[in-house]
This record gives sequence, structure tokens and C-alpha cells, in this order.
Amino acid sequence: MAEVFKKAGYATALIGKWHLGYTPETSPKAQGFDHSFGHIGGCIDNYSHFYYWSGPNRHDLYRNGKEIHLEGKFFPDLMVEEAGRFMAEHKNRPFFLYFAMNMPHYPYQGDAKWLEHYQHLKHPRNLYAAFLSTLDDRIGKLLGELEKLELRQHTIIVFQSDHGHTTEQRAHSGGGSAGPYRGAKFSMFEGGLRVPAIISWPGRVPLGEVRDQVAHSCDWLPTLAELCDIKLDHGVDGKSLVPVVRSADARGPHAVLHWQTGTGANAPWAVRQGDWKLLGNPQDTSDKAPIQPGDRLFLVNLAQDITEMKNLAAQHPERVKHLQQLHDDWLRQAARQ
Repeated sequence: MAEVFKKAGYATALIGKWHLGYTPETSPKAQGFDHSFGHIGGCIDNYSHFYYWSGPNRHDLYRNGKEIHLEGKFFPDLMVEEAGRFMAEHKNRPFFLYFAMNMPHYPYQGDAKWLEHYQHLKHPRNLYAAFLSTLDDRIGKLLGELEKLELRQHTIIVFQSDHGHTTEQRAHSGGGSAGPYRGAKFSMFEGGLRVPAIISWPGRVPLGEVRDQVAHSCDWLPTLAELCDIKLDHGVDGKSLVPVVRSADARGPHAVLHWQTGTGANAPWAVRQGDWKLLGNPQDTSDKAPIQPGDRLFLVNLAQDITEMKNLAAQHPERVKHLQQLHDDWLRQAARQ
């Protein structure tokens, strides 16, 4: 995305979490970002800026590829300050800012006022809720910087989570909730895949409306390119959501959607066509129900059961065969790319 906008004349910045590699070829600069600030690995302690969760412990805070030390300063506040400077320096030209929050990723380190506010909740829900409200405060401060620069009316904002809440031990085994949905982070059940997303552009896209069409995070690149009158000169997996954003009656852009993490025979994957979804090698990180030996292929109909608690594969073998063929064909095509 940064490469596309940079080529179109935008100043580009990454602020926050990178997590795409430490090598020169995988660095933010090599991927289209003029400016970068944040951590390269999966997460950091928000005050020491160390990664502690897989030894040896390492300090991980960089600006434009050079390590910097700002011990004791709360990382989300540093992000807002850095973003404010970048936007002020580029307020007279188009800019693309990827503000990659590391919240509510562990470690849960919410503001004291929010920890007190949520002290009536059970552990670890209290910690998670406090960290979410701490996140909301920083988003508010970021929008405040835009307002001060009188750029809000001219700025498209997209806000989206990356996946469902975690149940990892290092995150106190949870705190988040997917409501009725099964699964969490690392799962292809809806609790792992289904995330909130918001697009805002005052006066240019509808205000306060909800869309139910199925979309994917990779759709934001062609969507934003179209809204900004940028022509993509290469193929992408995503589809523009502009028709859906503008009208609740528009058809969703995807007839079929695919997911997979990792490679090999045991890699988890899923394919969805309409209301039917087939999961391969499913994992239920929410622990709502055990995965049985016969559940290696797990078929659900989301219109009939959003909880995904019952495997329909034995009842609909032809549907399983069809969806698995779609997945296999997609996997072969992806390998060729």
C-alpha cells in the first residue's frame, strides 16, 4: 500500500508495529515508507520498549532503521507524538500514514484511570477493558492532531482490528470476547476472522451507517486507491469496496474468500462461498468445544448457525468436495504467484 501511494506522490509513514522482518529487504524503507517509527517485532513492553517473550530479551525501538532509546515513555503516546509531527510536516501535500497500534496486544498496560474504572470486572477482563479504553484515548488524541491541522475534512480514516482477541497464556489467557462466535486469534472460526472495520471521510462517505456485505482486509488497497483516484498498475487480491461503502444495496465484491496460515498438510485454512464455509485442520482457540478426530474438514452454514458448533460435513459431502476443490485451485494459483 505504501509503495502504491508513494508512487502517486504521497509522503508515506509507518508508525507503530512492523512485524514483517528485520532484513534490509523486508524493512519499512524497502516497502515504500519514507518515514518509520516503532518496533520491528511482534510486540514490546510499552515502557521499556523491550521484547521479553522469547529470549534473549531485546530492545526494539527504531526510527528510520536506527535504534533509539526513550525508556519510561509510554509507547502509544510516543506514537501519537510522532504521527502529529509527521502530519504537521506534510500538511500541505498528500500523505499516507499507517498507524499500527500494538493495543490491545499483550502486555496489557492500561492507564491507571481506566484500571480503576474497570476494577469491578473479573480478571483478566478488567485489564483488557482498561487497555481498550487506553487505546480509544490515543485514537482520540490522533484525531485531535488532525483537527488542529484542519485536515480532518480532507482525510480518509480506516480503522480495523487484525484478528480476534487472544487467549494466549502471556495475555492472562484472555480478557476479550467474540460474543456468540467460536474461535479467537489463530483460529479460522469466525471469532478469529470476524473483526470490526470503520471508514470515515466527512462529507464524502455515508455517516453512521452499517454494512453487512462480506469483505476482507486486502480490499482496503483497491478501495483507497479508487477513492484517491489512483490507478493500480498491477493485479491485487482485494476488490474495491467503494460501491458497498456508498450503498447498502450494493453486491459484496467476493463470490469466494480464502484464508490459510502456514504451509503443509496440517496448515489451517478456510474457504467461504456465500453462507457456506469449509475449514481445514480447524483450531478452536476459544476452547468452546473440542475438535474431534473426524473434524479435519469442518463444514458450517453461517446463515443457519453463526456459532459454528456443529460440523455438517457428513451431511453435505458434495458441498465439502466443491469447497475443497475451490481451496485447492486457489492454493495452486497462489503458489504460482
